[in-house]
Amino acid sequence: MERDTTKRGATKRVHRARPTRKRWITAATAVAGVTVCLATATVGHAVNEARSAAPSTGKPSPAPDDPWTSRDAAAYWTADRMAGAAPAGSDTPARPTAPTPPTATTRSAAPKGTAAAARAGRTARHFNGVPSVGVLFSVDGDAKAHHCTASVVHSPHGNLILTAGHCNPGTRAAFVPQYRSGAATQPYGVWAIERTFAYPGRGTTGAGADLDFAFATVAPGEDGDTIEEVTGGNTLSPTPGYTNDVTVIGYPNVRNDPEDRAVRCATRTGRLSGTHELRMECNGFYGGTSGSPWLSDFDEESRTGRVIGVIGGLNGGGPKGPDADRISYSPYFGSKVLNLYARAAQK
Repeated sequence: MERDTTKRGATKRVHRARPTRKRWITAATAVAGVTVCLATATVGHAVNEARSAAPSTGKPSPAPDDPWTSRDAAAYWTADRMAGAAPAGSDTPARPTAPTPPTATTRSAAPKGTAAAARAGRTARHFNGVPSVGVLFSVDGDAKAHHCTASVVHSPHGNLILTAGHCNPGTRAAFVPQYRSGAATQPYGVWAIERTFAYPGRGTTGAGADLDFAFATVAPGEDGDTIEEVTGGNTLSPTPGYTNDVTVIGYPNVRNDPEDRAVRCATRTGRLSGTHELRMECNGFYGGTSGSPWLSDFDEESRTGRVIGVIGGLNGGGPKGPDADRISYSPYFGSKVLNLYARAAQK
C-alpha cells in the first residue's frame, strides 16, 4: 500500500490528554529543576552528538549538509517501506527472533501459586498503542529497518524522545508515534530525528550497560508543531527503587511478531542480581522492543506516565536463550540520565 508522499499524514492532537497535561508538566518541572543543578557539574562522559555519514544511493535525497526534515522523513518512509523494514544486524543481541517456546520443564521452575509463577505466566497483549510511544526507523548504512522503540518525554522545547543507547538511530532516521502497520497515513505522522545524545561509554556489558539510554531531538512537523504538542509526553523520573509497578509498551518488529503491533504489559520490577539494573518478567518482548519505556503511574485517560526505565542494559536488555522475550532489563535512572536529559533539553 503506497502512501501520499506529498504530506506528512493525518496529524491529530491528543485532545484527551489536555485535561491531565498539567499533571505531567508540573512533575516534569520538578525533574527539570534537578537536572539544571546536575548540569552545572561536570558530566562524567562527553556526550556523543556527532552525525554519521549521509546514506548512500537509494536512501533519502537530502545532501549531507541539508537538513533532514519531517517532510523528508514522511516522503521516504512510505507504507510499503515500513512494511518491508527488517531487523538490522545491529539490533540488540538480547531481542532476538522469537525463540522456541520453553519446555514444560522450564516453565515448572517456579512452583504453582507463587508470585514468581504468576509473573512468569504474564504475556504482553497486543493493543492499538499510545501516542507517546512509537517505532524508530533507520536508513543509516544497512540499517534500513524498524529496529527499536522510543517514547516522547516532556521537555522545555517539546522535542525529545528517549530510547536505548545501543539503538543509535542515526542521521536519516524517523520516529513514528503510535505506529500502525500497513496504514496509508500514520495517525500522528512521521517525524525526522535531528540529533542523538548518548554517552560514548555506553554498552551492553560491564559498566557500560548502566549507561544504555539515549535521547534524540525531533524536528518540527510541517505545520511547525513540536512532537510533544501532538502526542503528549511522559515525565522523565529518577528510578525510585528496584521494586515498582510499571506498564511497559513496545513494538516487536514484524520478523519477530507477525502481527506488527504494539504490545503492553503491567508487571512489577525487581533488581537484576549482581547489577545496578532493573528486571521484569513478561512474555512477548522480542526484537524491536529495545528502548520501550517502563511507565510508573500510567494514566489510562492521558495515556502517559512517569518513565523510570527503558528496555536496555545488560546484553541489550535481557538474557540470552529461551527466556530472552520473557525477561527484560533496564538501566537504573539516576544522576547520569538526568545529566544527559539536561544536555539534550537545551537543544
